[in-house]
Amino acid sequence: MEQIRIFTQLISNELHLPEHGVENTLKLLDEGCTIPFISRYRKERTGGLNEVQITAISNRLMVLQEIAKRKETVVKTITEQGKMTADLQKRINDCWEATTLEDIYLPYKPKRRTRAQVAREQGLEPLATLLMLQREPHPEQAAKRYVTGDVVDVQTALQGAKDIIAEQVSEEERSRHQVRAAFRREAFITSRVVKAKKDTDEAAKYSDYFDWEEPLKRCSSHRLLAMRRGESEGILRVSINIDDDEAVNRLQRNYVRGNGACQRLVAEAVEDGYKRLLCPSIETEFTNISKEKADEEAIKVFTENLRQLLLGAPLGQKRVMGIDPGFRTGCKVVCLDAQGNLLHHEAIFPHPPVNHRMQATVHVQQMIADYHVEAIAIGNGTASRETKDFVEDTLKSLPQTTTSAVPKIFVVSEDGASVYSASKTAREEFPDEDVTVRGAVSIGRRLMDPLAELVKIDPKSIGVGQYQHDVDQSKLKLSLDQTVESCVNLVGVNLNTASLHLLMYVSGLGPTLAKNIVDYRKENGAFTSRAQLKKVPRLGPAAYQQCAGFLRIPEAKNPLDNSAVHPESYGVVEQMAKDGHCTVSELISDKEKRSQIDIKKYVTDTIGLPTLTDIMKELEKPGRDPREQIEEFEFDPNVQTIEDLHEGMELPGIVTNITNFGAFVDIGVHQDGLVHISQLADRYVSDPTQVVRLHQHVMVRVLDVDLRRHRISLGMKGMGGK
Repeated sequence: MEQIRIFTQLISNELHLPEHGVENTLKLLDEGCTIPFISRYRKERTGGLNEVQITAISNRLMVLQEIAKRKETVVKTITEQGKMTADLQKRINDCWEATTLEDIYLPYKPKRRTRAQVAREQGLEPLATLLMLQREPHPEQAAKRYVTGDVVDVQTALQGAKDIIAEQVSEEERSRHQVRAAFRREAFITSRVVKAKKDTDEAAKYSDYFDWEEPLKRCSSHRLLAMRRGESEGILRVSINIDDDEAVNRLQRNYVRGNGACQRLVAEAVEDGYKRLLCPSIETEFTNISKEKADEEAIKVFTENLRQLLLGAPLGQKRVMGIDPGFRTGCKVVCLDAQGNLLHHEAIFPHPPVNHRMQATVHVQQMIADYHVEAIAIGNGTASRETKDFVEDTLKSLPQTTTSAVPKIFVVSEDGASVYSASKTAREEFPDEDVTVRGAVSIGRRLMDPLAELVKIDPKSIGVGQYQHDVDQSKLKLSLDQTVESCVNLVGVNLNTASLHLLMYVSGLGPTLAKNIVDYRKENGAFTSRAQLKKVPRLGPAAYQQCAGFLRIPEAKNPLDNSAVHPESYGVVEQMAKDGHCTVSELISDKEKRSQIDIKKYVTDTIGLPTLTDIMKELEKPGRDPREQIEEFEFDPNVQTIEDLHEGMELPGIVTNITNFGAFVDIGVHQDGLVHISQLADRYVSDPTQVVRLHQHVMVRVLDVDLRRHRISLGMKGMGGK
């Protein structure tokens, strides 16, 4: 309890959140509640904290728990050395900042045999203390008393004493704070090309950083990660520096008093301590800090892109034709039923070099008729534009006898489809089909429900981030998993049709319980009520409480089972219906009856106004999908290749990726263009996600075309958005 109190105060102050809400959130997390469950169903206890705030509390809690664990090691080590004091113990107890804790620990931290340690073993510590007092007019005379054994002469004795002083200076908190402050204020990051690699092909992409220098505090995350990647590939040498002479002068003013032989030796020791020990240590620290900061920004961009992708507009349960386009290898075509099951697949070759366009037209028209295709999904990779043009021509020549409506065409992102098609999941779903068929199925299903299909793919492989393979992988995984879990629970999951992978992300479930639900469904048929979940093996009361509100049963006898109303609140809804002299179904369908309800009458010790307000919103539109409606899109028909572009053109495009330096937009020429952050709007933009979202339809202006490097610069200023 004492630790929760401390954590509550620290997190509350850091995140500027009320202590009461933070404390109860920590308790709920400790009880095993998930973030989606807390944010939606425990608003009374948290004071209405939202999911972003609760996630921040959870992440900060993990950091503090790591520090607490580290403190145990520090205390144990110092105590075993017999050097623990009451004052030192209090300082450690009160410290909750990782860098400061390591500064406190540094003088006691077991280390390899240093030059200072060797000098201490030679009995030179008293000489070092004498020099630091700076009262001895003839230090060489004093050093003669220590010439014995391995200390062969006066110079060896003085050097050993200076080594001890250098280490002491480098480990003193005051010195470290001072140098750290200098790095924070004035550090520069410098990048230079390794001469032997300068003219190689792999070095070309790093040419901007062959001779680069800028203040570290102004270095954006994408530039820093680019330099670090170049360094890891052996192409660049990257360093972080300050003015060494000024730093040494500042340190010497702390330790050197007056002029004389002792003062000169101490000054030399301070300089050595700075250059050999202190500066490299702080440079490493700032290398790590700047990398962590860049990682955080890159992960933030990636997770926001992933959220937008997962929450992309679904077409819904329609009969879909999925096409994975290609030239030489042909287009892989699949036909799916409204539940996404594979009915048929074949390859067509409408493009060069085969050019069986007429045959392909006949086959596509026949498939549309045979499988009653309602929509067509085309992957946005190679030959996408040409395939869309072919399909449009094919639809124009559909026989007039076709009774159903002409299918609509949608271009779908195929990022990660190849990863899915070769995965264990795809092999289990389609053991008898090859990777090309599985990829086309994934494209078709993405149109029907992006979320349900994309959860099967490792988020890193979806291709909507920057430098995702260069950032801290454990932090990236945590953030991406939290994002997927958030999206799945925001939308809700159909208990009777959800795949194992979708169920895994439902609050309170995980792989084992998700599999048990699927197995139970196979053995017993469709669920008819949420209460039936209690019969699933190993799904106990705690898991039921966490998951039930996020699972939907469209055909359930109780209409609340197809809503976000939690079973623990069914009683209050039933009481509302009883007081209104109607059934729950009538309460849902009759706006007039709902308007007569005074929710204040139903406030209890456990259900407050926040929950009751949410219940009324849900009764208005039970089980509503928070995602937007899907939209059709057309590229400019006059622009097919990068050679067709010229400065000043205004074109429609689709946002394919968002970074912290701008947004990439597909304008239909097989090469995405970049809208730099400075060109996103007529106002200053600090965060591109405030202006654009993934897969948004936008109008852009061509600013520059570099045919040699295949780079397209675009602008959105004055374009009025969509």
